[in-house]
Amino acid sequence: MKQTRLLSILAAVAFAVSATGCFKPPRTMPEASVIGFDGASAVPPDCASLTRSSLLTDGGFRRPGMQWGCATYTNLAAQVARPEDIVNPRTLGPADAAVAASAVHRYETGRVIELDKTTSRSSQ
Repeated sequence: MKQTRLLSILAAVAFAVSATGCFKPPRTMPEASVIGFDGASAVPPDCASLTRSSLLTDGGFRRPGMQWGCATYTNLAAQVARPEDIVNPRTLGPADAAVAASAVHRYETGRVIELDKTTSRSSQ
């Protein structure tokens, strides 16, 4: 009984390990540089240029190609707050160590400032 159970668990683990590699994105997946800038707004990539043919078959027929990153980069282009940062990013400003240290000190001493109830809500 124990041997049968052990063999079935090992078979399930072996299948899970081998199946995890089936859906990895291709190594040539585009990076965020496919998002453009036209001088006024962020321009999403041309999804047709991102199409990669599928290596999987279904019933002997090749599955349709996938447009890796198309939805991700289109959504990212729609959410960019300052599109100029795509071509000319701003430098990172200095950290405000005094504010961070004050927050840690308040936490350690039990004097945490409560959230503003009009703009925040509990995650519970």
